[in-house]
Amino acid sequence: MKTSYSHANPMLEQCDEVAHLLKLLAHPQRLQVLCHLSMGEKTVSDLEELCGASQSQLSQFLQRMKAEGLVSSCRDGKFVRYAIQDPRVLKLMRSLHNVFCTKVSASVSKRSKPL
Repeated sequence: MKTSYSHANPMLEQCDEVAHLLKLLAHPQRLQVLCHLSMGEKTVSDLEELCGASQSQLSQFLQRMKAEGLVSSCRDGKFVRYAIQDPRVLKLMRSLHNVFCTKVSASVSKRSKPL
C-alpha cells in the first residue's frame, strides 16, 4: 500500500499550509487590509477610507478572510469591527512591515496606531 508523499513528509504538509496562507495574502488590496488590521481593529468604513476600496470589495475580502480564520468580527452598535484573529498572520504582517516598510508613510491615518 502506497502512502501519499505529503503524509510521509511533515515538512511538505507544513509547506502546503504556508502556501495556502500566502495565496490568501497574494493580492495587493487584501494585503493592504491586513496591514491596517495589524495596527488594530477597523470597521469597513475605516478600511474604505484607508484603502480606497469600495464597500462591496472590502466585504468580499473580509468575508473570505473570515471564512479562512484570518480575521474575526464583532458588532459594536451599528458597526462591525474586524481584527486579525490568527496570531501567525499578525506576526507575519509585522514581519512584512519590518522588512518592507522601514519608513512609515505620513499618509497613514492616525487611527492606525501599532498594537
